[in-house]
Amino acid sequence: MRTGLIDLRPLRTPAFRAAWIGGTAHGFGQQAAGVAVLQQTWDLTRSPLWTGALGVATAVPLLLVGPVGGTLADTVDRRLLIRIASGGQLLVALGLVAQVVAASASIALLFGLVGLLAAGAGLGAPARRTLPARLLPAGQVPAGIALTTVSFQVSMLAGPAVGGALVGIWSAAAAYGLLVAATAVALLTTIRLPGQPVEAASTGRRSGWGILLRRPTLRGAFATDLAACLLAFPVSLFPLVNELLHGGDPRVLGGMLSALAVGGLTAGLFSGAGTRIRRAGMVQLVAAATWGLAVAGFGMAVSLWIALACLVVAGAADALSVIARGSLVQMETPDTYRGRVSSAELVVGIAGPELGNLRGGVVAALTSGPFALVSGGLAATAVIGGVALRNRALREYTLPARS
Repeated sequence: MRTGLIDLRPLRTPAFRAAWIGGTAHGFGQQAAGVAVLQQTWDLTRSPLWTGALGVATAVPLLLVGPVGGTLADTVDRRLLIRIASGGQLLVALGLVAQVVAASASIALLFGLVGLLAAGAGLGAPARRTLPARLLPAGQVPAGIALTTVSFQVSMLAGPAVGGALVGIWSAAAAYGLLVAATAVALLTTIRLPGQPVEAASTGRRSGWGILLRRPTLRGAFATDLAACLLAFPVSLFPLVNELLHGGDPRVLGGMLSALAVGGLTAGLFSGAGTRIRRAGMVQLVAAATWGLAVAGFGMAVSLWIALACLVVAGAADALSVIARGSLVQMETPDTYRGRVSSAELVVGIAGPELGNLRGGVVAALTSGPFALVSGGLAATAVIGGVALRNRALREYTLPARS
């Protein structure tokens, strides 16, 4: 019987279930630690420009290491690569704890550790992104990506709230300690993964960017996501809004981050209806445009509750866009190139928001927070509309039938 609820069939596959549990744990720890990083940066600098500059600390390592991780994912056993990356991130998480406990915190040290954490993500994430298409039947891949999106949204909802509470009650070290434990869980779950050797043909010289630029569907999907992230990502402005409305309470900061996840989680839990819509390109375009309008609404909000409502809408739109784009990318890309294309997706999907954070911080420093939010959201919607008009292949793309 068909319902609109999320399709749970992929969790019946033990290997996918293990990967999903590990990814959920790690995502939760990262979101909790993200509040600590934001609050620590604000406490050290009291500047929205510096909170925006966190984007550079994350984006640069991703831009440098992501392509290497993608190439390795198409060259060596992907399970081994995931283990190495997770082990490195565990060591960095311990370093984040140590810099607080030892009272040696500085903005340079904090940004350096954040950069190393991002480098670990760049090394391992391309291999992780190939797992649904490797471990599941083709017809269940959209459902597997929806489950991954839901786990991310749950992490976004609970992680910042827990992180904000840990920072407010104890210190940033407590939130970083949670990241240590979560990363250890993610590393342990790789024991249940089967080996992920790659075919010899995957060692070809063509890059992930070369593949996606030659396929208009992939090119349009990436351009849509980049416009939404680069022009309309609001997180770097949350501390400024929090300072103006609630005196910098870290629990409110966590609540703003969690508001995005409320919408994302709701959309994910009812993604069964969405994953049955095979026109993935059109779903992504509409959802991404809605994200831009919701961010603009957040910038025009006259109260905290209206602002949170706009963030809930934005979160729902983002989740639908991520599911549609992820399904399209994995099914349109041959397995021999999935690591490299996934590394390009990683750069756009993670470095894009961080660069968007930088854009927001710079524009807010030069003008105001509301102007940065409204102008960015409307600009993103306009660019996405242009992609929709020009890219027929993306508008009409259809996923394989469900099995």
